[in-house]
Amino acid sequence: MRIGMPLGYAGGFIEVVDRLRDFEEVGLDLVYLPEAYTFDAVSQLGFLAARTTTVRLATNILNVYSRTPALLAMTAAGLDYVSGGRFVLGLGASGPQVVEGFHGLPYTAPLGRTREVVEICRMVWAREPLRYAGRHFRLPLDREGGGSGLGRPLKLVNEPVRPEIPIVLAALGVKSVEQTAEIADGWAPMFYLPEAAPAAFAPALERGLAKRAPSRGPLEILAATTLLISEDPEEIGRGEQVVRRQLALYVGGMGAKGKNFYTDLVATYGFSEAATEIQALFLAGRRADAEAAVPHELIASLSLIGPVDHVRRRLAAFARHGVTDLNVTPVARSHRDRVRDVAAVVEAASEMTITRLN
Repeated sequence: MRIGMPLGYAGGFIEVVDRLRDFEEVGLDLVYLPEAYTFDAVSQLGFLAARTTTVRLATNILNVYSRTPALLAMTAAGLDYVSGGRFVLGLGASGPQVVEGFHGLPYTAPLGRTREVVEICRMVWAREPLRYAGRHFRLPLDREGGGSGLGRPLKLVNEPVRPEIPIVLAALGVKSVEQTAEIADGWAPMFYLPEAAPAAFAPALERGLAKRAPSRGPLEILAATTLLISEDPEEIGRGEQVVRRQLALYVGGMGAKGKNFYTDLVATYGFSEAATEIQALFLAGRRADAEAAVPHELIASLSLIGPVDHVRRRLAAFARHGVTDLNVTPVARSHRDRVRDVAAVVEAASEMTITRLN
């Protein structure tokens, strides 16, 4: 199992990068950078490429609306070039709040659009002349599609470092998980509870994997968790509060009643009553009570927080239930302790045998 880490998008980026080399030295494999309505991830990943040597660099995520498929492919090829073949293209549909609210684009057909973007990106990296007739993209754009008729099927001028760059899709809905299992190199789920998630997502994964081209190879699973190695009850409580706050926000507030995937997911994991209560409290404006309603068992199952033996057992559970890449957010108080914790899980993960779901 490989260990990665997210970088924040809200200020202090250059200082964080200066400290990233310490994590790289202890074997961190992957760094990923979100992009919402923030500084763009691409320019910052270019900066990261110049300041690192071995760690892989990923977007998590670039949405499939605000850049054309060809620009996404060009950007990925450029980042792969400046990083010496270390780039991973993380894509996702995002949501109407960002796509319509910030970019002013209609949030339509996320599944179909994602599929076409992936297909076009791979054509660009293969340096094929771009001839594509999809429901959402027509290349070249002809008169029938509203163009001038002067477009020509161009191919990428540069020779990419790699003819195919790994594509990871962020997916949680049934149809999007199925499509991800079919077409992507990796799947990035949120709130992956090792003992319950494989069964919760099994039907969608199985349908997608049945249509997967053998040449794609096994589907990688990139899960995320929170990391804190400590025997101090107060410190453990502080770390668990980080997870509790995030769960309350997503289960309680990321969607309306009856239309919140995170509420449904936690219910599927066996916490139905708690999920309903968290959402009701959060939507009623009782955020602190919503946080208090998050079960400790759920927090402990989703995170790597506690004494080293407990952390190793939970790490093994992630490996045993299909996770190939575990992206950890270290929350120890000091930089030294965060590096220590990451070093410990990197060493432990190197001994783990992954049981693939496919």
